[in-house]
Amino acid sequence: MNIIHAAQAGQGGPVTVACINQATVALGVPFDKLTAALQKCYDEYFLPVWGYPLKLYNTDTAKPSDWQFIYFDDADAAGALGYHDLTKNGQPVSKIFVKTTLADHQLVSVTACHELFEMAIDPIANLWAEASDGTEYAYEMSDPVEEDTFLVDGIQMSNFVHPSWFEPFKHPSGTKYDHLGLLKAPFSMTKGGYVIIKKNGKVTQKYGSKAKEIRFKKEDRLGHRSEYRKPLGKGLRILTPTKRRKSQTIEMTMGTR
Repeated sequence: MNIIHAAQAGQGGPVTVACINQATVALGVPFDKLTAALQKCYDEYFLPVWGYPLKLYNTDTAKPSDWQFIYFDDADAAGALGYHDLTKNGQPVSKIFVKTTLADHQLVSVTACHELFEMAIDPIANLWAEASDGTEYAYEMSDPVEEDTFLVDGIQMSNFVHPSWFEPFKHPSGTKYDHLGLLKAPFSMTKGGYVIIKKNGKVTQKYGSKAKEIRFKKEDRLGHRSEYRKPLGKGLRILTPTKRRKSQTIEMTMGTR
């Protein structure tokens, strides 16, 4: 049965994000310390650039109005490192798959930071920026620089792009396009990054290097936000509020923050 469900993300008020650890394996960093580092990273580096304040807190049970940030052992689809669903109340959920992340020789803290930034700005994965040639670029905060990191309280965090990255015009000399200052133009990427693009209705990916393309194509992308953006994608899925059961496919009606 298909369920038509309107997105409720944000509702124009303050956003509270419930962090829930259901993983049975170590995160690489104590849960409390990781959440504190994510909050500090967001407040000190991301918030001044992007706005949209949010508050993270650790809990076992989220409130109906909360956005959710959940750590699981494994991905629903092998290879994906984290993707969004909606709760039954229409609030966005980010999932971080700990075993999958570690098996891929990546850090849980970096994956979590990546997902947090992207959920904050595009919670239901439906925003695009148009370049001068008509190509549309997905509003993904970390994808173009996803293998570049920096430290917050000794914990690795993900690099992220600035609003200028999405602006298709010439910027003054010295403009920063990402937090670490690695990029030199809008819609560019580092060798370890990639971008989701749409042209003439077709959604594809571009890569910062051949090595990145090879790594990317080894992943099973089912359930990843890049799949949601494709015209034939099945959309975000509803999350059952109590027992975890097989998710039902939903059709999403676009909402606003």
